[in-house]
Amino acid sequence: MKILVTGGGGFLGLAVCKLLKARGDEVVSYSRKAYPELESLGVIQVQGDLANLKIIAQAAIGCEAIIHTAAKAGIWGSWKDYLNANILGTQNVIRVARDQRISRLVYTSSPSVVFGGADMENVNESAPYPQKYLAHYPKSKAIAEQEVIAASGSELGTVSLRPHLIWGPGDHHLVPRILNRAHRLRRIGNRDVIIDSTYIDNAAQAHIQALDRLAPQSLISGKAYFISNGEPWKLWELVNAILKAGGKRPVEKVVSSRFAYAIGAVLEIAYGAFGIQTEPPMTRFLAKELSTSHWFDLSKAKSELGYKPGVSMKEGLARLEKWLSRD
Repeated sequence: MKILVTGGGGFLGLAVCKLLKARGDEVVSYSRKAYPELESLGVIQVQGDLANLKIIAQAAIGCEAIIHTAAKAGIWGSWKDYLNANILGTQNVIRVARDQRISRLVYTSSPSVVFGGADMENVNESAPYPQKYLAHYPKSKAIAEQEVIAASGSELGTVSLRPHLIWGPGDHHLVPRILNRAHRLRRIGNRDVIIDSTYIDNAAQAHIQALDRLAPQSLISGKAYFISNGEPWKLWELVNAILKAGGKRPVEKVVSSRFAYAIGAVLEIAYGAFGIQTEPPMTRFLAKELSTSHWFDLSKAKSELGYKPGVSMKEGLARLEKWLSRD
C-alpha cells in the first residue's frame, strides 16, 4: 500500500514508518521539517503544518490509508495552539481522506481523553469522557478522537488507538524529561499507585495491526482501543528503573499530593499571568497523573486487533539502558 503517516519524524511516527517500510509499503511522511532518518528509509517527505489543508491533500495523493500520529503534545500551551494542531488538524486529515476516497484512517489518541483526575484501574473502553479536563492536551485529543469516531462510515473506516506513556530508545519526551529532572524529582504522595506504559515497538505494532484490520464498516471501525504493555508497574518503581537505565539515582524525597496540586495551581496562574511559554515544573494535571493509578483492560485490543505486546518491560528497559549508554 501507499500510506500517509502524519508526524512521521516523531518518536511514534518514525517507528511506524520503519515497520511499514520493512514490509514493503510505500510511505509518505507529513511533518513540519525533513528528517535524515526518514530519508535513509526511503520515505517520501512532505513538509507542512496540520493547519494547511492544501499541502496535506497534496501529500495524500495516491494513498490508500492514513496513520495520523501528529499532534501538539505536552501539558502546557495556549488553547489556540492545541485547537489548531489537534482538533482543526485532525478535521483536515478527515476531510482529505473523504475528498480523496481514502478508505482507512488510524488515529493516535491518548488514555488521558477519559482521565478526570481519579484512579483508573483496569479501565476498559466503556469509560466515559469526563465533563472537565485539567489541561488543554487531553481536552483537545478527546474532541479530535470523537471527530475521528464520528467520521466512520460506508466509505471511510476509522479507528482510534490510546497508547499509554510510550517510551524506549529514541524517546525525546518521557525519558529525557525524567532524566533531565533527576536531581529535583519528588515522589508525589505515599500511595503505591499503579500505571501502564507502552514500549515503542509495541505501540507501533498496534498501529499496523489496526491498519490491517480496518476497512469501512469493519468490526473495529468507529471504535477506540487502549494500548499498553499489559504489565502494570508501581509508578515510582518505573521512574526509578528509567533513572537507573540512565545512570541516575532513584527518587527518594516525597511531597504530599495536596501540596503538589496546590503548587501546580499557583504555577499555572503565575505562568499564565506573565505569559511564560516554558512548561511549569508542576501543574494540576501533572500532580493528579503522578498521584493516581491508571492501568487498562486490553482484552478488546487483543481480541479485535490481535494485539499482543512483543517486547516486555524487562526487555524494553534493557534496550533503553543500552541505547542511553551508547556514547
